[in-house]
Amino acid sequence: MAFISLSLLRKTLFLASLAWLQACTPTYNWRETRGPDASYAVLMPAKPSSHSRPVDLDGLKVTMTMTAAEVDGVTFAVGTAEVPEAAQAGPALVAMKTAMVRNLGGTIKQERQLAAPAAPGTSEIEVTGQGRLMLARFAFRDRRVYQAVVVGKEKEVSREAADTFLTSFKPG
Repeated sequence: MAFISLSLLRKTLFLASLAWLQACTPTYNWRETRGPDASYAVLMPAKPSSHSRPVDLDGLKVTMTMTAAEVDGVTFAVGTAEVPEAAQAGPALVAMKTAMVRNLGGTIKQERQLAAPAAPGTSEIEVTGQGRLMLARFAFRDRRVYQAVVVGKEKEVSREAADTFLTSFKPG
């Protein structure tokens, strides 16, 4: 019969406990985040930061605010802008989507319209290009346009995390 010393057993249990704790350490630290200048809520996978800058949406100059967090090289971001008139929101959203695809240097693999009465024009796209994957949701409400985006190297984007982020996004 083999004999295991008590100190060896303790060391083994200690190392097993450490391995178990490491396996339970979450990569994503989900938290509800509300937009700094727009009424939206979303689950972010880490503590986000925000910044604003002027952008041109097909001739319409607006200030866009981006709130983003990064986990393991994958960016989760929400961008918002307000257009002068509600009638400009739809075309601004199309320009926003076109610019995102162009910036990635990719092509749209899939696009679908979502039934969202509170936010007309809500759509989702999947874009690939240059080894990167972008999953995004676009919406507008009144004069506000929104984009919720997950982008990273194609092999590093967790579909489950992207789905958590995108489905939690609630424009105001």
